[in-house]
Amino acid sequence: MSGFLTRERIVAPPGWSRWLVPPAALSIHLAIGQVYAWSVFKTPLATALDLSGVATALPFTLGIIMLGLSSALFGTKVDSNGPRWAMVVASSCFVAGFLISGLGLYAEQYWLVVLGYGFVGGIGLGIGYISPVSTLIKWFPDRPGLSTGLAIMGFGGGALIATPLTNSLLSAFGGSGDDATSSGIGSTFLTMGLIYLVFMSVGWILIRVPAEGWTPPGWDPSTARKSGMISTGNVSANNAIRTPQFWLLWVVLCFNVTAGIGILERASPIFQDFFAENGATATLAAAAGGFVAILSLANSAGRIAWSSLSDVLGRKNMYRIYLGVGALLYLLITLIPNQSRALFIVAAVLILSFYGAGFATVPAYLRDLFGTYQVGAIHGRLLTAWSTAGVLGPLIVNAIADARIEAGVEGPARYTTAFVIMIVLLVIAFVCNELIKPVDGKFQEPTAAAAAQGPTQQKETA
Repeated sequence: MSGFLTRERIVAPPGWSRWLVPPAALSIHLAIGQVYAWSVFKTPLATALDLSGVATALPFTLGIIMLGLSSALFGTKVDSNGPRWAMVVASSCFVAGFLISGLGLYAEQYWLVVLGYGFVGGIGLGIGYISPVSTLIKWFPDRPGLSTGLAIMGFGGGALIATPLTNSLLSAFGGSGDDATSSGIGSTFLTMGLIYLVFMSVGWILIRVPAEGWTPPGWDPSTARKSGMISTGNVSANNAIRTPQFWLLWVVLCFNVTAGIGILERASPIFQDFFAENGATATLAAAAGGFVAILSLANSAGRIAWSSLSDVLGRKNMYRIYLGVGALLYLLITLIPNQSRALFIVAAVLILSFYGAGFATVPAYLRDLFGTYQVGAIHGRLLTAWSTAGVLGPLIVNAIADARIEAGVEGPARYTTAFVIMIVLLVIAFVCNELIKPVDGKFQEPTAAAAAQGPTQQKETA
């Protein structure tokens, strides 16, 4: 079995179509993107097990934390062992998380749900998220933004599949409504685990890596710099975290995600607070639900649209748009908050599209800076910025909004301070992006010719 999982067993034969690789990556990302649909479980769990809102959020919160930690801890192993090994491990952990949670619900032991979905499943999230990245970049050196955008779009869109599936299963097994049972929710977890086992298996069966030295027909590696590559060598994961470029990009990703998740996490209340005077409560609640759906689509669509454009404009220029235009959009909805519902929606949609695009564009940006040698491992370590932003964004928006509500403040003024903070963070990230330069050669791996010379000859040559 270990031989079956090795990189050597999945080298593509001559004539293999590289366009079969994005579907393999999508099968993983569409599955693990289910985490964005966790809120569907919150009410049934609260009803069946008499849990608080904070308690029902624990599996999701732990899952996101483990996503960042596992991608950082296992990123180098993912690169060295290859994508099939990584996809099998990710599938095993993610599916096991559902099965453990299902058994825990049958036994009415909620801690098993936290352990299963949050801890075990969270490891699957992290490894699954980074598993196809370096492979896609190797197959698409001419279109890295498009290729990674296709896969990471799946993570953003996974909830679009998981939400109706979960609702249907909960209804069929008696896990929804006022009489929701823990066994009905448990049956839903077990069934979803088996469905995702089949779905994710497509990924590790189909995945292939290019043969050594392979390049796309008609592509000249010397044009890499023109297509966005701003460093000519390869940097290891250990060396990457010693460079200022890594930490500048860490801040860029963290603050871009913070700005996006600040709206996403509290989207419905924000919309209702902004336009409370413009409609009846029932109508406003329905409109807020539509607003949340639109933002989810923007999050997903931005991952493929903007990251594909980065192959033309370059990664640095795209982040100038994400951060600079994002700051201006936040300023717009701060200065003229509820004067135009259409203008507010357009601004929020663009901000959320930049949020999703930041995730999809960053792997190609890493390739531009550090090469393809251990880009998956470097990506994994950079995702700790996501874990940080996942705490920072909701904390800023919710803490300030709750304080304003307690003080009796109404309407958009509940969010003015939070949005000003988001503007400041985006400006800081914009400056950090401007400071990113090519990586110093001292951090790069020696070329094959230099390594063959040995240290003495290298010194004499120099």
